[in-house]
Amino acid sequence: MRYEHGLIVGKFYPPHAGHHTLIDAAAAACDRVTVIVAPSREESVPLDLRLTWLRETHPAHVTFIGVYDDHPVDYDDPYIWDLHMAVFRNAAGTNRVDAVFSSEAYGAELARRFYAVPVVVDLDRAAVPVSGTAIRTDPVAHWDRLGPGPRGWLTKRVIVVGAESTGTTTMAQALARHYRLRGGVWSRTRWVPEYGRELTERKLTALQQDKPEATVFDVTWDRADFAAVAAAQNAAEDAAARAGSPVVFGDTDAFATTIWEERYLGSTSRQVRALVRSPDLYLLTDHEGVPFTDDGLRDGESIRPWMTERFRRELARVDVPHKVLTGTYAQRLRAAIVATDELLAQGWQFASPRISASAAPRP
Repeated sequence: MRYEHGLIVGKFYPPHAGHHTLIDAAAAACDRVTVIVAPSREESVPLDLRLTWLRETHPAHVTFIGVYDDHPVDYDDPYIWDLHMAVFRNAAGTNRVDAVFSSEAYGAELARRFYAVPVVVDLDRAAVPVSGTAIRTDPVAHWDRLGPGPRGWLTKRVIVVGAESTGTTTMAQALARHYRLRGGVWSRTRWVPEYGRELTERKLTALQQDKPEATVFDVTWDRADFAAVAAAQNAAEDAAARAGSPVVFGDTDAFATTIWEERYLGSTSRQVRALVRSPDLYLLTDHEGVPFTDDGLRDGESIRPWMTERFRRELARVDVPHKVLTGTYAQRLRAAIVATDELLAQGWQFASPRISASAAPRP
């Protein structure tokens, strides 16, 4: 049957394949669809992110409206139903609702209160065996039921930082390879190269077009360069997280860029500091015991001790756990794996949604 206006109401905590199946079913059966995303304020996933993730997945004739619903949940209490309906009707506006699509037992009552036809989609979870509760309990087990947005938000981010030629790239690559070998969802584990190195190479190549004898010591940097590096590093990290496994490894980040900016320009700018984010774990590669390898793009052998110390001091000030990697390569890699495994073992923490004692919907 074809409907003019379909309605869906849910928490989407977080959005997953079951939700997308429900929305697709409504979109296929209706000329237009309104989806009301109605979490309580105490939940962990920001409302604006849920809306963004949903909008990037579904066609233009699906409208997503976000509204907070902090009322208690009791599907057997008519008064509480009235409280929720006031929120939903205000969000839906004055437009007539012809059909209410739902994958929950309460969908029939919701439709009755909108004077609409109830349309049930995959109530027994046969088509898409997943729920918001299951994902919040164990995101890794249901990783493939999540879209790029929720995956990127949930991915644990481990960033390797350190002075020049201390093995940050080698470590990030080795860690990604280690976790890929676990197989399954982990086979998509990615690492993010250092964008600053790419930009250095481009700058040097441009200089050598007019001055073939130019070296990395002739390359100059300004504030805009470091802001560009930090922004590009963030974007590359986000892209890798959206497409990868539950952990991503970065070779430096915007925080590290502040140290590099200080190293070249004497101080750190507000523009770069504004781009600094908090990953889940930092790994600092100590320079001791690591020979300096001049690959034509490096110029800081003499200041490696200074940079290592600056990283130590700044990492002690940020609210992110960190591990200093020392010793042989094997010892460093083993310590990095242990630290990452400990991070992953902590799992993911979600605030509990409000659930009725008489029913347990898919939030």
